[in-house]
Amino acid sequence: MGSVQLNGSGLVASLSPSHHIFSPKIKLSNPKSSFLPSKHNATRANTIRAISTAPASQPPAADEPNDEPPAVDFAFVHSVLLPDGTPDVHWRRACGGQKLRDIMLDSNIELYGPYSKPLSNCAGVGTCATCMVEIVNGKEHLNPRTDIEKEKLKRKPKNWRLACQTNVGNPDSTGLVVIQQLPEWKAHEWNIPKNLPIDDPETSI
Repeated sequence: MGSVQLNGSGLVASLSPSHHIFSPKIKLSNPKSSFLPSKHNATRANTIRAISTAPASQPPAADEPNDEPPAVDFAFVHSVLLPDGTPDVHWRRACGGQKLRDIMLDSNIELYGPYSKPLSNCAGVGTCATCMVEIVNGKEHLNPRTDIEKEKLKRKPKNWRLACQTNVGNPDSTGLVVIQQLPEWKAHEWNIPKNLPIDDPETSI
């Protein structure tokens, strides 16, 4: 049975959580024409009268301060697609400087699949390699592969990681990371390179 092809950049562009700050960029076919006054507008402009003005002593309204601490947004894609064939995405937000494993478990994101039962995994030590995830987007926010990962995942695509070995940025990090859950069990493929050279600093994970 053929697998479904998904585009990582398309997911980032087309989906956003309700709390997310992303918004589509709309380009005007002729931006200048939208701001040029027409003859009709010029005529009406001569009839505009000021009704009231703010008192001189009134200070200008200041922008509301953003009290939210820096955080990283995560899009976790389930291994099973929705009935209409679209990705089943779960959005989470967490502070950087943590292990990806801890973020997923604390956010109730499925990580181990069939290995979630007690004694079925190593609980984050890095010996069982059952916490594999696929990094679809945002690898620049993660630490490079550890020696444990290089050994355990040497036969896996270069964008696969062990969640217990993956550190997400630092406490001041912001950005977006797209994670494929349970990559061994997914029924679709991501349209991204799978054989990236490890020693290339621009492409290694």
